[in-house]
Amino acid sequence: MTRAGAFNTLAVMTSGSDDLLFGRIALHYKLVTREQLLAAAEWQAREGSAKRLGEILVEKGYLTPQHLEQLLAVQRDYVAKQQAPTAAGPQSTAEPPAPAPASTAPARLDFQLGTPRALDRLLEHALRSGASDLHVHSASSLKLRTHGALSDLDPEPLDPRTAEQMVMEILDPEQAESLRTRGQVDFAYTLPGVGRFRSNAYRQQRGVDAVFRAIPPQPPTLEQLGLPTSLARFANFHQGMVLITGPAGSGKSSTLAALVNILNAERRDHIITIEDPIEYLHPSKQCVVNQRQVGPHTGSFARALRAALREDPDIIAIGELRDLETISLALTAAETGHLVLATLHTNNAIRTINRILGVFPPSQQDQIRTMVSESLRAVVSQRLVPVAYGTGRVPALEILVVNKAVGNLIRDNKTFQIKSVLQTGSSHGMCLLDHSLAELIRTGYISREEAMKHADEPQKLAG
Repeated sequence: MTRAGAFNTLAVMTSGSDDLLFGRIALHYKLVTREQLLAAAEWQAREGSAKRLGEILVEKGYLTPQHLEQLLAVQRDYVAKQQAPTAAGPQSTAEPPAPAPASTAPARLDFQLGTPRALDRLLEHALRSGASDLHVHSASSLKLRTHGALSDLDPEPLDPRTAEQMVMEILDPEQAESLRTRGQVDFAYTLPGVGRFRSNAYRQQRGVDAVFRAIPPQPPTLEQLGLPTSLARFANFHQGMVLITGPAGSGKSSTLAALVNILNAERRDHIITIEDPIEYLHPSKQCVVNQRQVGPHTGSFARALRAALREDPDIIAIGELRDLETISLALTAAETGHLVLATLHTNNAIRTINRILGVFPPSQQDQIRTMVSESLRAVVSQRLVPVAYGTGRVPALEILVVNKAVGNLIRDNKTFQIKSVLQTGSSHGMCLLDHSLAELIRTGYISREEAMKHADEPQKLAG
C-alpha cells in the first residue's frame, strides 16, 4: 500500500483528526510501520474504543512509552505552529517538521541544600526532571545526567562539608564504616514512595562524592527498552552462557533484567541473581527468585557463585563478570547444566570472547577455548545512541549467536574470523554493530555523526 493509501485508510478508521495527525507523524519518523498503524486503527474502529491511537500502539507493543511521549510533544509543537499566524501565509501540511532538540537543563532547586534529608529532595527532583543519574561532587556543582548528557543542577560549587553531611545522612552504620575504612561503598538506596537508586559513595581529594542511578520500580520489557523482541529467544536456552556487554551506561543491566523477567514469567525454575548492588527487584512469578547482594549477603561474586552451585539453581544471573575466579566458576556452571546470564564491560562480541579467554593463564588456554566453544550461547553487545529527532536514546546492537561454525573458530583460536560470520549471519539472527548503526542512520533514528562516535570502523559510515 502506498503512503497516500495508508493515510486515506487511516482517515476512515481513526476517531479524529488528532489521531490522523499522530499516525502521520509516527510514520514520518519511522517509529511504526504502515501495517502496524493500520492494525491499531482497525482495532480502534472495530472495538469502538475511546482510547487514543498512541495508547493502542503502546498496548500492542508497536511503540514504546518513551516514543509515545516524544511523538506527542512533536504533535503539540506542530499544531501550535500551524495555528500561529505567519507573514508567509498558511503552512504546508505535507510532512510534519523535524522537532527541535529539547533542552536538558533541569529546573532550579526550590530548597536549601544544608537542610535535613536534602539528598532525598534532590533525588525526587532528579526523577521529576527525567534524569537517569544524580551526581553529588564536593567542591563542584551538582549535576544530572539526562539522555546520556551531564548538565548542572546548581551552578554553585557544593561545600565539601555539606556534601559529606548529605551522603552520610542516608548511609546505615555498616555502609558508613565501609566508606570510612575502604574509601568507597556500593549500595542500593530506597526512597519510600519515590524510587530506588543504585548508588556509590567514595572519597576523593576534595571530599565525599556520590552517584545515584535511578532504577524503575518494575523490571523492564524488551519493548520498553526499544530492543527487538527476537532477543527473547535467548531465554529459551536451558544451559549455557548468554553475555550482555557494552561500555558503562549502555543499558546492560536493564537488558539482563528484561531477560530475567521473561524467564521468571514463563518458566518454573529456581533463579539466583548475584548483584552489587541489587538493582531491579524481581518478585517471584512462575519461578522462585532469590537475589543476593555482594556485601550484605555474600563476600564476593565468586563466593556467591560457588555457593549457588550447591543451591539447586536452574538459572544464575551475574551482575558483572569481574575476575578470573568469577569467570571460571560461571563457565563451570554453564558447562554443568545451568543457564548463566551475565554482563561484561567489553565493546563487541569478538573482544568479549577474547576477554574471557585472556584472563586465563597460557597453560589453560586450550581447555578454556574448548569450554567456551561448547558453553557460550550468545553475545549481545549494545550502545545507547542519542536520537536525531528529539530527546532520548536508541539501542544499537551487535548480536553473535554461537553456532557450530563460531564454536569451531573459538576452539581453533581464530576468533578474528568471527567478524565474517557476523557479516553473513543475518539469517541466524546475527548482526554487526556497524550494520546496526548504518540501519539506524538509514531509517532516520540517529545522525551519521553520532553513529561514527560509536562505530568500530567509523570511516565506513562516513560516506
